[in-house]
Amino acid sequence: MFRKMPFILVAIIIVVIFLAPFCPLVLKQGLYSISLSIKDVIVLLLPFIIFGLLFKAAVSLSRNATKIIGMILVFVCVSNFTATFLSHYVGIWIYHFDLSMLKPHETGGLEAMWVLNLPKLIANDKAMFTGIVFGIIASKCVPAFAFSIADKAEKVIGAILQCIVAVIPVFVAGFVIKLQHDGVVGMIIKDYTMIFVFIALAQFTYISLAYFLLNNGKVRDFIANVSHMLPAAISGFSTMSSAASMPLTIMGAEKSAKDKNIARSVIPATVNIHLIGDCFAIPIFAYAVLKSFGMEEPSLLNYLIFALYFVLAKFSVAAIPGGGILVMLPILESYLGFNAEMMSLITALYILFDPVITCANVLGNGAFAKMIDNVLGFLGRKTVTASPK
Repeated sequence: MFRKMPFILVAIIIVVIFLAPFCPLVLKQGLYSISLSIKDVIVLLLPFIIFGLLFKAAVSLSRNATKIIGMILVFVCVSNFTATFLSHYVGIWIYHFDLSMLKPHETGGLEAMWVLNLPKLIANDKAMFTGIVFGIIASKCVPAFAFSIADKAEKVIGAILQCIVAVIPVFVAGFVIKLQHDGVVGMIIKDYTMIFVFIALAQFTYISLAYFLLNNGKVRDFIANVSHMLPAAISGFSTMSSAASMPLTIMGAEKSAKDKNIARSVIPATVNIHLIGDCFAIPIFAYAVLKSFGMEEPSLLNYLIFALYFVLAKFSVAAIPGGGILVMLPILESYLGFNAEMMSLITALYILFDPVITCANVLGNGAFAKMIDNVLGFLGRKTVTASPK
């Protein structure tokens, strides 16, 4: 089913866009409510999935786990900063265009018939931390027991991921109906095509180049690697949630990795902090808004200071649609001189473009997992997979 998922999701999106205008409101609300319920269940299970995957990874990589996690965090910062710095030049280019942007009109949104409001038992970052720490400690103190628990956890998590994949089409359909009903698709096409096209070109050109280089310039491997990530990318576009799309991201990254344990550890650890789509979209939007309000273009030094705080703030991004811009508003205010009206505008623009931003984030996470796998392979990484005697 995973191989057919891109075609299934594309077909669902096309059908929904064309048939949704003829569907009764109660049906739209019902499907949207089902999608929200599925998302709530996924979010409830995510900490346990993250814990289990990172526990397994820490046990399997017990001799190198601390070094690997430290390397991942350094690479996340470097990757986010590189994308943010490059977006400066795209932003300058757009700043010198004759732009005229208007704030999007507010429209009545599709309301859900019910909301589960499931309690969040543990935060994802705590699950990540405890999974790594418990895995390292258990592998040192009780290695045989740790390997046994890790293997059982992997089987359980594998079954959960398969169940999630089975309901992804319904999950996506409800969110597409929401976007269509709220008129977001029409607003994007009508009012903001030029800015959105420039941002999308910057995002996907950068990501495509990354995949191409990571596959050593081999076109066939490049195409295969990207195709493995398409189900996750389409899910990210539809749901506007990298976290909710994480099961598909893990599966896609696994198919291109030499060591599946690396993919299973990198994706959960970086899903909410490695955000290539945000690193291009927010700065470019910021330049466009500055131009619209007649404000001066920031100097390179000011932008570098902004970029450093921007990268640090990525570690606190909320795993919700539109969460990427919320934690950035104080940074935009302090270092680029945004006022309340400008912050309102960039928030609206970000939310309108969130599907494409999330799609880019998901593809970027797949490339990042491939990069870590390649680097560890280059360094002669040997994964401990057999139980100790």
